Parts: sequence; structure tokens; C-alpha cells
Amino acid sequence: MVDFFKSKRNRRITPDGEPLEDVGGGGGFGFSSPLKIAIPAIIAIIIIFVVLTSSLKIVEAGNRGVLLKFGAVDTSVSLSEGLHFVLPFRDSIVPMEVRTQKIVESTTSASKDLQNVATEVALNYRINPDTVPILYKEIGLDYSNRVIVPTIQESVKQVTARYNAEELITKRDQVKSEIEEQIEARLTPYNIIMDTISITDFQFSDQFVQAVEAKVQAEQRALQAQNELRRIQIEAQQTEARALGEQKANIANAEGLRQANILKAQGESEAIKIIDVQLQNSSTYLDWLKTQRWDGKLPLVTGSSGGAGGGSDVGAIPFIEIPLGSAAESTQLAHNSTLNSTQ
Repeated sequence: MVDFFKSKRNRRITPDGEPLEDVGGGGGFGFSSPLKIAIPAIIAIIIIFVVLTSSLKIVEAGNRGVLLKFGAVDTSVSLSEGLHFVLPFRDSIVPMEVRTQKIVESTTSASKDLQNVATEVALNYRINPDTVPILYKEIGLDYSNRVIVPTIQESVKQVTARYNAEELITKRDQVKSEIEEQIEARLTPYNIIMDTISITDFQFSDQFVQAVEAKVQAEQRALQAQNELRRIQIEAQQTEARALGEQKANIANAEGLRQANILKAQGESEAIKIIDVQLQNSSTYLDWLKTQRWDGKLPLVTGSSGGAGGGSDVGAIPFIEIPLGSAAESTQLAHNSTLNSTQ
């Protein structure tokens, strides 16, 4: 009975009531046998493609993959760059960049002397590739705003509060070193590695800048005055040294002249003594001295040494006649003649 109704339902007839052959091969839907095989095959291929696509995941260069199993983070593995197979509809991968990144943050704080300081800090950092799943689980993808920015601001404020505004400029390297230590100590627990930090700018209030400029100008003027005073002192010392040198030179010249006069007087005294001795022994030296003083001209008048008693001429010399008295008179005459000759 069932077969009869089935055959009646699948039977096709013409408008005249004549039966037609079943072109569907007994399927009743008009599909040929090859088509009925191809459709399931295509569906299977699509399903397989979807499954394979869901199973193959690629982690791009410079990233690490966080494996999620039904949304739960698998902290035991950090997927490296390349192709990975996962279970479809269960596992998924979240990429996180592990390259060195840069963040620039501006912070306003107060110095030790209560001066407002605007500090701009540039930080180069990267996350630890081996602990990427932990960072994603504890903080998430927005770790920069959640951790790094507050760390920079707090570290800068703590360090700048230890220094005066002037020291922030003169001790820039020391300030930078302390900020680095603060930031590194705060980021290490979050598995974030700090590479370098740079303080790109320090800005102070206009009043402070004007005060610093006035101070620098005053110091420059004081230094200029000090240099001028030092120059005057050096010139005075040079003048004093020249005067002292001239004084010593004059003293030395006077001393030399005095010694020369003394030596000259001593020589004249010795000469006088020798002449006295010669005159006491003989009058020949006196005669020789006369001849040395004669200029070669004959005298117009000659005298005689004769006394009032009419004695004979004694010691008369042609053209030059000097009366000879006692021995004392002769000595005195010789001495006077010697003095005249020396003069």
C-alpha cells in the first residue's frame, strides 16, 4: 500500500493522462545522481576549509601570541612568530607587540623650593617576550595608559621634589639617573623592560626665568669687576716691582761709585806715601817731575837761590830754578808739586 502511494506520488503524467519516465532517477526532486554527490562534497569542503582556517593562526613579526582557551589565558606558553595550529572554536590568539616602543609624557610638578616645573620625558620600553601572557592576563592590551604613564608621572614628581629649581638644571644627569631608577623599579614587576629615558625639556615659570636671568647678569657683572680689580692689582704689583728694581739698581750704582771713589782715594793715598818716601830719600824724583811738567818753552825769568848772606847758587837748573830751603821745606814743596800733578 505504501509502495503504491509512493509510486503514485512520484509518477508524472502528461496533460492527456499518459505517464512519463522519471528523469530524476527515483529521487523525485529532479536532481541527477552526480549532482546529488557533488553538493555534499562541496559542503564538506567548505566545512573543512572553515575548520582549517580556524585552526591555523599566524603571529606577525615583532609580536608574541597569547593563547586563549575558551577565553582563559594560557600563561604556560608564549607563541612566537610564525604559523600555529589551534583547536577551532575553542582556542584563539591575541598578538602583542614586543618591539621597542616609545612614549612621551609631560608632567607638571613642584621643586623643593616650590617652583612649578613642567617636565617632558621620553621613554623607550619593551615588554618581556616570555611573560606576555601574564601581562595580558593582569593588565591587558592598554598597559601603556594603565601602568607606564602613571609610573612616569609619579617618578618625575618624586624626584623633582628633592631638588631646587636651579639644581634641576645644574644636576641634570643626576636627576635623570634617579628618574630612571624610579621608573625601572616600578615597571619591573609588570614585566616591562625600560631601555632608555630622556628628559627632553625642563620649563619653569616666567618669574623664575626672569629671576635666574637677573642673577646670572649680576654674577657676570661681579665677575667682571673682580677681573678688573685683579688686573689693577697685577698692574700695581708690576709698577712696584719696576720701582723696586730701579731702586736696587740706583743703590747698586751708588755703591759701585762709592767703592770706586774709595779705591781711587786709597790709590792716591798710597801714591802720596810713596812720593813722600822718595822725597825723603832723594830730590831726584822732584827734578824728574819738573822735567815731566815742562812744556818745552823756556822761561822768561830765572831766579837764584842765593840767600841774603851772599851764598853761592845751590841747585840751580838752567831755565828752571827753584830755591831749595831746609829739608822740611823741600818735602812740602815736593808734596805740593805732586798734588798739582795729580790734579
